Amino acid sequence: MPKKDAKKSSKKDSQLVLRLDKDERDDFVELCKEMDTSAAREIRRFIRHFMSEHRE
Repeated sequence: MPKKDAKKSSKKDSQLVLRLDKDERDDFVELCKEMDTSAAREIRRFIRHFMSEHRE
């Protein structure tokens, strides 16, 4: 049986579902595209930043 490599263990395996206004979501996704990034990447970045600032 092959060993797990480090890349596979860092695979994203969970989802966060949220509801927001369609126009707001569309505007956010479009702005991310204009900035050559993805909405998911920016939300993950926000979460990491928020956690680092508020973690004890």
